[in-house]
Amino acid sequence: METFNDVISEDRLVLVDFFATWCQPCKMMHPVLEQLKDTLGDKVRIIKVDVDKYGQTAAQYGIQAVPTLMLFRNGQTLWRQSGMMSRVDLLAVINQYL
Repeated sequence: METFNDVISEDRLVLVDFFATWCQPCKMMHPVLEQLKDTLGDKVRIIKVDVDKYGQTAAQYGIQAVPTLMLFRNGQTLWRQSGMMSRVDLLAVINQYL
């Protein structure tokens, strides 16, 4: 079974969405991430981490607000931001690292 560390250690970009099921802005991010996946395909792997189920992982990365988005490559944090983002803004950030 693949672990969180396995995923973020990949050679390609990994976008992690730290979210909670009760969080309204998190629910609003879902279609944005789906559109992003359609646009970028295999260039970026997108994973979602439920902070209530995986509290230890969230704590390890200092997640204090949801949604928090983080970009990783080879286990290194490249970027992070808390709060809702538009597809255009998120795409602009990701394109800097592609």
